[in-house]
Amino acid sequence: MNKRKLGRTGLEVAPIAFGGNVFGWTADEATSHRLLDGFVDAGFALVDTADVYSRWAPGNKGGESEAIIGSWLAKNPAKRDRIVLATKCGMEMAPDAKGLSRAHIVKSVDASLKRLNTDRIDLFQSHRDDKDTPQEETLGTYAELVKTGKLRHIGASNFEAPRLAEALALSKKNGWPRYETLQPHYNLCERALYEGPLEALCLAEGVSCIGYYSLASGFLSGKYRSEADLGKSKRGGGVKKYLTPRGLGILDAVEAAGRAHKATAAQVALAWLIQRKSVAAPIVSATGTAQLAEILAAATLTLDAASVAAIDRASAPAAA
Repeated sequence: MNKRKLGRTGLEVAPIAFGGNVFGWTADEATSHRLLDGFVDAGFALVDTADVYSRWAPGNKGGESEAIIGSWLAKNPAKRDRIVLATKCGMEMAPDAKGLSRAHIVKSVDASLKRLNTDRIDLFQSHRDDKDTPQEETLGTYAELVKTGKLRHIGASNFEAPRLAEALALSKKNGWPRYETLQPHYNLCERALYEGPLEALCLAEGVSCIGYYSLASGFLSGKYRSEADLGKSKRGGGVKKYLTPRGLGILDAVEAAGRAHKATAAQVALAWLIQRKSVAAPIVSATGTAQLAEILAAATLTLDAASVAAIDRASAPAAA
């Protein structure tokens, strides 16, 4: 299994990242620990979470995912050095706790370190752009925190190309740490959101893509073919928009490639992402060990040129 570099960090990861958004939401603590064990024991390393996970779930206030990872590390301290631990701040944790100001970042980093039960965060990401805070303030704060050792590297999520380019230029000008990764919404159904200026910038600057919603909220697993299927999971509501002729055509192409390679639709959809030059590791979640094993198998699947071409045609963005 070939490993991928995360930007210019020197960190190398296997080409699939585990999305911790499910921890404390659709996966309880015991299940989450089993999933983390399975992920790391299979040779994978990048675990992605955020302070806001999973504030949206009834009864939660945010921080649940980080706390579950922290309790797992407390039981498995030797595994800390086997993972690349990534988290984020910037989304609203409370009306007065959001954004990328110096005060909020410093407070958020300390809170995340405590919940994660660790002394450093390998990849700390701006969860979304904050146009009300000067990027100099944000990046300068990160530079201070990297110097203290609390953060090793930084990344961006949900940034548009001009703002990411501006951030990279500021880091270069001032000798600050730069965004080494970009976490965009990216999958076969949502190619236009990333491909184009953002992907071109990442390729030119050596910024690694670690996209989220890699399976389009589960749509690309093939289990949703009609509105009657939407009740199959708590995330089914996010799938309805893909039940279109284009969406079903993408599924047809993915499943055809699956038959040719003796692989599942989810494995093919992930393999397509992994074969993109700019992608280091698509982020994907699982709520059971069997589902995890299926997902991880995508890391060793290589799609033939004909399958890639057919999938490309079916999933081509409407504006292309």
